[in-house]
Amino acid sequence: MNCPNCGHPENKVIDSRHIVADNGIRRRRECIKCQKRFTTYEYITLNNVFVIKSDGSREEFNREKLIQSIKLPCTKRPISINKIIRIAKDIGTKFEKDGYAEVKSSLIGEEVIKRLKKIDKVAYIRFASIYHEFRDVTEFKNEIDNIEKNK
Repeated sequence: MNCPNCGHPENKVIDSRHIVADNGIRRRRECIKCQKRFTTYEYITLNNVFVIKSDGSREEFNREKLIQSIKLPCTKRPISINKIIRIAKDIGTKFEKDGYAEVKSSLIGEEVIKRLKKIDKVAYIRFASIYHEFRDVTEFKNEIDNIEKNK
């Protein structure tokens, strides 16, 4: 585990707590080099799921990476971090339980879009604009019009 501040590979755990609802562990860590503190989360996985990215490369599913990609469009929105973590957990668990060995990143994106659309329209539009690669204001307007029609 490299320090997110300085990249040093050595750190020490100063606190560990079980996350009962998510079947995981929250660890508070301190970098040996710069003494900055950071938090990590560890979760039990049923089986390893690999993500096939748009360029064809593969990497292991990373819940923390998914949480970060959901947090960005939720910035300054009334969506708790617990809700974001729950979305990422539910998506990861869905693919694990369904027995996926590999899943396309586009399928993960669609799952995020479905969930954000239900809880916050602004976060949904923000995520969709990046995910669907909106090129101009017209595409934004069309998506907003679709939301208004389907209320």
